[in-house]
Amino acid sequence: MTPEERTHIIRLLEDSKEKYLSSIDDVNQAQWDWKPAPECWSVGETAAHIVQSEAILFRALHRAIQSPRNPDWETKTAGKTDLLKSVMPDRSTKATAPGFTQPQGLPKEDAIRRFSELRSQIDKFAGETQISLNEHTAEHPFPIFSTLNAYQWLLLIPLHTMRHHQQIAEVKATPGYPK
Repeated sequence: MTPEERTHIIRLLEDSKEKYLSSIDDVNQAQWDWKPAPECWSVGETAAHIVQSEAILFRALHRAIQSPRNPDWETKTAGKTDLLKSVMPDRSTKATAPGFTQPQGLPKEDAIRRFSELRSQIDKFAGETQISLNEHTAEHPFPIFSTLNAYQWLLLIPLHTMRHHQQIAEVKATPGYPK
């Protein structure tokens, strides 16, 4: 990573961590479980999805860096960083989470603990890695992204969390949300 990329990713990781933790900090059990509609996720389900997804994305990042350097990385990943930065925060376009990232029941305390433990590992990696992240790639299950390099997988972690932080805010702002 360039020093600018490292600074950017560390700032995004810090911001998304702060937003995630603050968005669930004051949530009681009734609020944790409440759903705006049967097909919508609750705050608790969204928080659990974030925890599950961060683990999956971090594993995908490791899968990318363990792969041989991709000689076509520039062609295969061209424009994807900007695509991620524009698509991920935009909640006007909904996506269906793959089955393996559907939220599993997770108590609030466990969500906070697991998220914090995993984020410590991700933060350490982002701050210390000397691997040439751009040259290593792995496939994303969504065709819009297809091939991502390891830097883009790392970037996806906080962007995905920020997307779902917005979803938590939407649930909280829905009429009927418990006081």
